[in-house]
Amino acid sequence: MHTIVFDIETKNFFEDVGKNDPTLLDIALVAIHDSAADAYTSYLDSELSDLWPLIERVDALVGFNSDHFDIPLLNKYYPGDLTTIKSVDIMKSVKDSLGHRLSLNNLAQATLGRGKIADGLQASRWWKLGEIEKIRQYCIEDVRLTKELYDYALKHGKLIYRDGPDTREVSVDTTAWKDSSGHSMTHTLGF
Repeated sequence: MHTIVFDIETKNFFEDVGKNDPTLLDIALVAIHDSAADAYTSYLDSELSDLWPLIERVDALVGFNSDHFDIPLLNKYYPGDLTTIKSVDIMKSVKDSLGHRLSLNNLAQATLGRGKIADGLQASRWWKLGEIEKIRQYCIEDVRLTKELYDYALKHGKLIYRDGPDTREVSVDTTAWKDSSGHSMTHTLGF
């Protein structure tokens, strides 16, 4: 199955736009892991047209909080409709199983033994300072963590998280994650 694991960094935050609506934000950079090429790449907002042909060929988009944040924001730029492409949102799967959300950092530290290298606020500061390479490295590392959590959950059917001083497991139903039936032709554009 061909997947793209992705994450977005923005130029601004919700307090800048006065509302908790991702579609009001502006993309600074999108980082991806393309399973077909087994490669990590990134795209500045001005390079997004290079990303569209890759997205058109995937069976699924994989992200963390992507159904609520990344897909609506990226769909604002996309000339087609990303909601027609299968989505795997790891945060949503964890919430469905556990009953509440967990952060990427919590799951990565407990499951993978390492966490995020920065946060979105720092990325926004880097953007304002023109430090694009720092944003690129940070976003690609978040994609790497998300991909490794995705792979771990597929293999083990669970993820590990910290609950105060304790480490616990959360079962993750991945049966639909690899199901590509009905999704092999996700094209909405003429690439």
